[in-house]
Amino acid sequence: MKIGVLALQGDFAEHLTMLRRLDVAATPVRLPAQLADLDGLIIPGGESTTIGKLMAAYDLIAPIRQMVADGRAVWGTCAGMILLAREAMDGIPGQPLIGVMDIVVRRNAFGRQVDSFELDISVPALGEAPFHAVFIRAPLIQQAGVGVQVLARLPASGGGAEGRIVAVRQGNLLATAFHPELTDDLRFHQYFLGMVAGRQVGK
Repeated sequence: MKIGVLALQGDFAEHLTMLRRLDVAATPVRLPAQLADLDGLIIPGGESTTIGKLMAAYDLIAPIRQMVADGRAVWGTCAGMILLAREAMDGIPGQPLIGVMDIVVRRNAFGRQVDSFELDISVPALGEAPFHAVFIRAPLIQQAGVGVQVLARLPASGGGAEGRIVAVRQGNLLATAFHPELTDDLRFHQYFLGMVAGRQVGK
């Protein structure tokens, strides 16, 4: 199994570290040719406008869409979630999106960097123990299509956005509004690797 992490901007190094802790072959991705032999791809948090423009400049958008069409697993965290969405509200006009996931996302839904926060959320797909989620200038999912499975919502202490969707899965796509790579909890990365392994078994 070989997993790529888009390494144009943002916290890609933290994702690489998490994958290597799980003894998975992990590699940074900056060029389309580096996607060819991957079993899965993670699009990290960072600045979604910058990442989108760099993806367009390096001709990465169409190859990533083809990865998705081929059934390979792709996971977006925070900015990565915005880039996977079919629509990003409050975005800069013309911002490039991969646009493969049937969700509508609101950028910076909680405000500025100083409004970042952490809290425990319930993610039944990961087991009974709560997941400590780190939200940094985080987006929210405003709408999710009928084929999208909701994995987590904000609890009552969710910064005035109680019940809003913060993690989803759609087939071979995974998206989280928060940053699992900034914790010591490996369960979301293990969940993603399970998606990759399921696709490999079904080849």
